[in-house]
Amino acid sequence: MVNYNELVPAQASAIVSHADRLRLAVAAYLARFTGTSRDHNDSDLRCYLTWCRERGLDRFLARRPHLELYIQEIRRFRPSTVSRRFSVIAGFYRTCVIDGVMEHSPAEYVRRPAVPAESPTLGFTHLQFEALLTAARQSANRNDFALVAMLGLRIFEATGSDIGDLGEEHGHRILRVCGKGGKVVLVPLPPAVGRAIDRAVHGRAYGPILPGNRGTRMDRHAATRRLRRLAEAAGVRITRPHPPMLRHTFVTTMLDAGVDLRDVQIAARHADPRTTMRYDRARKNLDRHPNYILAAYMASGT
Repeated sequence: MVNYNELVPAQASAIVSHADRLRLAVAAYLARFTGTSRDHNDSDLRCYLTWCRERGLDRFLARRPHLELYIQEIRRFRPSTVSRRFSVIAGFYRTCVIDGVMEHSPAEYVRRPAVPAESPTLGFTHLQFEALLTAARQSANRNDFALVAMLGLRIFEATGSDIGDLGEEHGHRILRVCGKGGKVVLVPLPPAVGRAIDRAVHGRAYGPILPGNRGTRMDRHAATRRLRRLAEAAGVRITRPHPPMLRHTFVTTMLDAGVDLRDVQIAARHADPRTTMRYDRARKNLDRHPNYILAAYMASGT
């Protein structure tokens, strides 16, 4: 019986002969992505390629048991992280099959980890978010209010937005946002959000909307530090708050307010409505159960 915990190294000459082919295969896969998506896929794929190299395993000779073993070794991460990393590996091998580098993908029948139906990220409650907004308005840092009120943008979208991206469209003040995959969308700015952005811009004609302390662009680490200081000032007792919690709060607050799931999906720019449903912490609430809507409809006699 084969023990797959002991990977058999490939011959050194074989690895050398495959070096150029591996570089081309990686380049062909990453060419499908741009911007931050490319960086994330590059990072996840690099983790797997490094894992193979450390064990002397030729990437093109990997088989399903090897990938099963890799998944077992990264199960210390969250299921969503494991699933994302394996999706990158599966995409890489699928590209190899398409390009004729391999005949079959070893990832085809690998058992993927189950991802919880609800997002593990916890957003702020309505009262906590109100406290954050109040603290941001009163903060001496002009960026704080804009950071909290940026309408559920991903952190790289918020920190990557420039003053030149502000404009008007059909009577609406808008912000042009470059999202995942380089897709540009127009996000309307309600008056309160517009005032928050104006405060952060502070009369500047160009540059990032959210500058750092030294005038350079704020990054996600600086945004995390600002949010934690705001949470402390607002008296919000929560463990290690981070910017994705603002986006989570944006989605769950809209759903709690009764906004249609399809409209929330469009606002959050989720490709799949199931992604939006994972954010809905109250979708199992009995008060919103469809049975009550059906009973009211039947009772109306229509």
